[in-house]
Amino acid sequence: MRRLAAIAAAILCIAAASDPAERLDDPAQEARARALFQEVRCVVCQNESIDDSNAELAADLRRLVREEVKAGKTDDQIRTHLTARYGEFVLLKPAFSWSNAGLWIGPFLVVALGLWLLFRRFRNRTAEETLSPEETARLERIARDEEA
Repeated sequence: MRRLAAIAAAILCIAAASDPAERLDDPAQEARARALFQEVRCVVCQNESIDDSNAELAADLRRLVREEVKAGKTDDQIRTHLTARYGEFVLLKPAFSWSNAGLWIGPFLVVALGLWLLFRRFRNRTAEETLSPEETARLERIARDEEA
């Protein structure tokens, strides 16, 4: 079992390794770039970071991020450049702003509205209605037929 886990881990490490020619010489800069890769969405895949994606555009974005890290730009400057070019959609966790407030607040409003409607419905429930004489007679007939 351990051998199988070791083989699987080795395969995953090989698959996750990027092209050594693309890596930055400075390990600290490469670590910063890799951290940024996890924050940037692959515009083609949409639900993967550029670190996880094999799309050509993701490779281009990785190169762009590495170039900007190498040029000495801060993480915020790199994020600003990417959002200016691709929009806030490129960030996996976009910042809160008035333009996307609905996306952040909307789910909470929907849940609050649902809870309010549920509470209102249960609060305004009326007592069980009584049966009409015809319905009572019918139920008695059904009960007698079942006993027989």
